[in-house]
Amino acid sequence: MIKLYTDAAFKNGKSAAGILIVKDGRQIQQKFALNEKDNHAAEFAAAARGFEQIKKIAREDEAIFFYTDSKIVFDSLNKHYSKSYQEQLNSLEEIVRTFSLMIPNQISDKENRGAHELALQALH
Repeated sequence: MIKLYTDAAFKNGKSAAGILIVKDGRQIQQKFALNEKDNHAAEFAAAARGFEQIKKIAREDEAIFFYTDSKIVFDSLNKHYSKSYQEQLNSLEEIVRTFSLMIPNQISDKENRGAHELALQALH
């Protein structure tokens, strides 16, 4: 089982992603600058980047528990539809399909503090 937490930060036209991966009691923390032009697009990009990172360590049959505080990412994944971000959703779903089981969870900002702090650090 792998737990994946992602978050994005957006300020003054800059965007960044924070990714926290928990596997076998170990934490892997990563942060990346992004090129997205708004916060919602950055949230999709952060999630996609997170799934790309766990592809490197996940077993084929391993369950992925995905945690996001982004309502639009969570809702879009569950509906397989996004009115304004369908292209970003399609890219994310293409990556997600490589995993046999992915369970999305929407959490509060407070519960996603680790990924959030990493995203803020990547902005600066």
